[in-house]
Amino acid sequence: MRRRASLVLLALAVFFTAMAPLLRWYAFPRLAKIPPSQYQEMVLEAKPATLLDYNDNMKVKQVPRVTIVQTLKGNVEESEKIERDAGRDVVVWDALSFVAGPDGKMVSEIPERYIFDAHSQAPVHATGEMVDGDPVRREGIEFKWPFLTEKRDYEYFDAQARTTSPIHYRGTRTFHGMEVYYFEQTVPWTKVPMPKKMPVKGLTPDQIAKTGMTRWYTTKRMFWVDPVTGAPVNGEEVHREELRNAKAMGLPQDTVTVFAGHVKMRADYIDSTVALVKSQRVLVLLLTSYLPWGFLALGALLLVLALWLEARSRRPDAERPDDAPGGAPGPAPAPV
Repeated sequence: MRRRASLVLLALAVFFTAMAPLLRWYAFPRLAKIPPSQYQEMVLEAKPATLLDYNDNMKVKQVPRVTIVQTLKGNVEESEKIERDAGRDVVVWDALSFVAGPDGKMVSEIPERYIFDAHSQAPVHATGEMVDGDPVRREGIEFKWPFLTEKRDYEYFDAQARTTSPIHYRGTRTFHGMEVYYFEQTVPWTKVPMPKKMPVKGLTPDQIAKTGMTRWYTTKRMFWVDPVTGAPVNGEEVHREELRNAKAMGLPQDTVTVFAGHVKMRADYIDSTVALVKSQRVLVLLLTSYLPWGFLALGALLLVLALWLEARSRRPDAERPDDAPGGAPGPAPAPV
């Protein structure tokens, strides 16, 4: 019975030991993915800020607050269409960045469609990929880092400039009790397109372009990223936009600030984001750490038990009573 039990334990030890690397290197890359129906909303604020008032003779004003509402909505129908052609799990995010002045009125509104691999977060090029109605071909990540983010630079897509440049890893930090990776990117002054939707009714980008006036932009972008899920738990931008050759519109200065401010996530959205990421990172750790190491430890324990039982089953039997001193006498000698 001991030998049979040791064989069973040995088989279980082999099973759990083999499952450990399979979970980490086979199951995890296939099971961990972004759900196609995800919806997320984020509110950021610049307090105070510099803002161009188009409705007041294009005067530049100091305002107490500019609010930016960013929404990401998963488009399940479009993702299923693209998946049939791409042959892999795809997520389609319809994003909207809505900028409102202190009175709540729209300053700018820029839609995006971001298409990416559900597992690796690498961009997937398909019809419909765009920024503000303009077709784009993204390279690098946007909005989210890959699962198990590494301590290295990544290529990051800038929607304003429609270009990709490195976002640099700047070290490990502690944020709201979490160990996070801090990334930073500076986009130098770059000429960018006018928004399709202007804050003045009847004013179009083509009308502005005919005057010779151009829009320029620079930003310093900062992210605090959870390395397990790859989700940013905080984001900030030191953002500046301006119109150049503004004298063509009859303005006294040739360069006019459109918007300038330090944009930060609102505190309540930071708290909700941190809570969501903490709950999701447990699921990733189950596949990458907890279960693989647990199965490996269990396999080692079962192997030790199997060897112990096998050793006990091979131990010599105790001495028989016939061989012991003073044991039972042998047969009597035959009489002479």
